[in-house]
Amino acid sequence: MQMDLMSLWHEMGWFAKGVVYLLFIMSAYSTTILIQKWWAMRKAQGETKKFAPEFSQFLEEDNLTEAINLAEGYKKSHVARVLGGALAEVRPLIQDGSVTVSDINSAERAIEREMLMTVVELKRGLGVLATVGATAPFVGLVGTTMGIVNSFTAMQSSGSGGISSIAGGVAEALITTAIGIGVAIPAVWSYNYFQTKIDNLIAEMTYTSKEMVDYLIKGVSGEFGRSRFTREFNTAGQTPMAK
Repeated sequence: MQMDLMSLWHEMGWFAKGVVYLLFIMSAYSTTILIQKWWAMRKAQGETKKFAPEFSQFLEEDNLTEAINLAEGYKKSHVARVLGGALAEVRPLIQDGSVTVSDINSAERAIEREMLMTVVELKRGLGVLATVGATAPFVGLVGTTMGIVNSFTAMQSSGSGGISSIAGGVAEALITTAIGIGVAIPAVWSYNYFQTKIDNLIAEMTYTSKEMVDYLIKGVSGEFGRSRFTREFNTAGQTPMAK
């Protein structure tokens, strides 16, 4: 019996071939997720690098309209989605000088909501990679186990003994385990890679959102000093002295 892969494939039983087909489907699915996630994160980081300096410039100029329009133009940037949504919610309040402490709290909640939805979107598909990475070797092992069982059953039926009589069947069976491991390795690697990248993106969103809240507080207490927001803080600071 020839031991090349094509000969082994033709000698495989229907169960082993079914396992191999299943592993190929799992590999194709996880590879598709891998490519999609890589492309999405590449676009997100690329747009963020372009968005951040322009956005900062508009904030320095207190041009909230252009800042929001800029954020709306970078749909793939995780930072643009979070900051643009927060600014859009508080822009009318800032422009008419009626910002209060609760308005800033509303902006923070808007940031948290947008961050939550963005993180959910970033993590979409990671479960597939984790599942493939964890189960593919065991799926291959099922094929191996059944292949070895069939080899010993055939040996018993034929009445012949010795390793030579079952070597082909064992080699055929072990192929499914090898394929399962080959499918699992890239899935596990990509899962760990994307998990680390998502943690970094979450850190970026958290840092920039804190900076945005600081900007709103400083801007309201500075240029918009006549707002209720500032008066509330002034009143809170003067009350103990008045007493």
